[in-house]
Amino acid sequence: MILPRSVRDDLIAHAREEAPRECCGMLLGRSDAIVGAVRAVNLSESPSRFLINPENHIRARREARAAGLEMVGFYHSHPHSTAEPSATDLAEASYADYLYLIVGLVGGEADVRLYRLTGKTFERMELVLSA
Repeated sequence: MILPRSVRDDLIAHAREEAPRECCGMLLGRSDAIVGAVRAVNLSESPSRFLINPENHIRARREARAAGLEMVGFYHSHPHSTAEPSATDLAEASYADYLYLIVGLVGGEADVRLYRLTGKTFERMELVLSA
């Protein structure tokens, strides 16, 4: 899956801005590329969970359609752990075949990983950064 460096950098910036809370948002693109992201308000009171504001979710779908794109997935951060899906992430993921991007900030270093929800598990995908 292709990811522009500028989008990756935006996602990392969002994660750092929201730390120590998790950030969240939606990914826009096509079947082979993520071309943009739309930030969402995290409605969760917990610092280690996220709940995407439904208004932001609807707005992202509309923006994608208007731009001739699709909403291809979601992103969130793990400010205190690795960029691997947690048991909570898996339990609450409900869009099969969508992409789930996680930004881990363990030790201040950003680690960006991409997964696809296939059935009841996350499958790690290769990310290819583009200019």
